[in-house]
Amino acid sequence: MTELASHATDYSVVEQEPPEILAGNLRVGSHIWSSATAFFFIAFLFAYFYLRSLNEHHEWKPKGVDAPVGWGTAIMLCVVASALLVAWGAADQRADRRPLWRVKGTVALVLGLAAVILQIVAWTQIGFGPTNGGFASVYVAWSGFFALFVLGTMYWLETILAVSYRYRSYPKGAAQVEPGDASGDADRIGHDIANPVALNTAELSALTSNLGVLAAIGVVTWIVLYLI
Repeated sequence: MTELASHATDYSVVEQEPPEILAGNLRVGSHIWSSATAFFFIAFLFAYFYLRSLNEHHEWKPKGVDAPVGWGTAIMLCVVASALLVAWGAADQRADRRPLWRVKGTVALVLGLAAVILQIVAWTQIGFGPTNGGFASVYVAWSGFFALFVLGTMYWLETILAVSYRYRSYPKGAAQVEPGDASGDADRIGHDIANPVALNTAELSALTSNLGVLAAIGVVTWIVLYLI
């Protein structure tokens, strides 16, 4: 096992990986994750209508148990706007207009984090908890997991932005980084990937797909929890 970490380790088997390989992996992974996300929230959609149809002891939605429509609308708009900005910025990234992408990506990150903060504030404005009927339990769980998914996606966006800012002076078509720089391993004698700048485009494309699905879930969440 110690040989795996020795300076004599032959890194040639993992260095100079073509960007197309990781780009393909990112596309497949993004589609799988988007599908898993959609199916995860379908469970809450089912719980909402199932418990509503049962309405045992007429305790589905007792008096005073209402979700704050204003806060819910603001949360939905922030997530949708964040997704649109990321998609718009992805087009800039593909066209090598990286400064424009970084501006849009940064604003999208702020909007996504604002959605999470607004959800926390919304929880402080409600006068019920998860034990106050079926609607209350679905609302708290659904909105909580949605905020958690948004927060995780914003972390993904932040890592893409960090790479873009780090390599902002490098041309898109040329790898001008020191060997091992992208991996943080100074002992490598070659690049672990052919071009981290080009890979950022593929990762942003994968994020755009996933965030679009999350925004669609946000709209459904808004309609079901706040309007129906």
